[in-house]
Amino acid sequence: MELNTVIFDIDGLLIDSEPLWNEAATELFQQYGVNMTEEQYKSTTGLRTKEFVQWWFHYFNIGESEMKRAEQKIVELVLHKIEKKGKIMPGVDYIFDFFQRKSFKIGLATSSPPSLIDLVVNIAGIGKYLHATASAEDLAYGKPHPQVYLNCAELLGSKPTSCICFEDSFNGLIAAKAARMKCVIVPHVSQLKDERWGAADLKLSSLQNFGELHFDLVNGL
Repeated sequence: MELNTVIFDIDGLLIDSEPLWNEAATELFQQYGVNMTEEQYKSTTGLRTKEFVQWWFHYFNIGESEMKRAEQKIVELVLHKIEKKGKIMPGVDYIFDFFQRKSFKIGLATSSPPSLIDLVVNIAGIGKYLHATASAEDLAYGKPHPQVYLNCAELLGSKPTSCICFEDSFNGLIAAKAARMKCVIVPHVSQLKDERWGAADLKLSSLQNFGELHFDLVNGL
């Protein structure tokens, strides 16, 4: 089926927020006497805040009674950090304009809460392009489960097989492919050579590198 819809992840793809989530996680767990390494953080990239906190609370044997407060705290920390020093990734304006010129329906699908979606949309100035946004925060399962992508496609009135997704994480890639969507992976430069990206339809080092030839390749033209 010919593509007519594009769906973007947010964290690490549209805004350079992964280091800020890492900072927030480090600060949070230090309050519990735990030092989280960068490698440990990266291993759970793409999970929802709730799942991220649950995973590491169990790993570090921290009392479950603190989980809810920890979830709220890490989101507060991240929103504050993004507002103060969040940087939009190269090529964001370009890629949204690229698909708008093709009259594509455009959406966002993220594991992050709606408050972060609103903040990033405002900072990036992309509200004028968007037709729908979907958060996995309150779903039964987050990425790598495909539900958030399927929900976004439904909100856009699109069939999953007519969608192309842009992601930066392996959990997001698996979610997009499980939804039967095309997926372009734009990983962090330090992860470009990861063999797992072979599951994607296309791998790029930056959004601004996506062009007509890439579009035709992914679209099967």
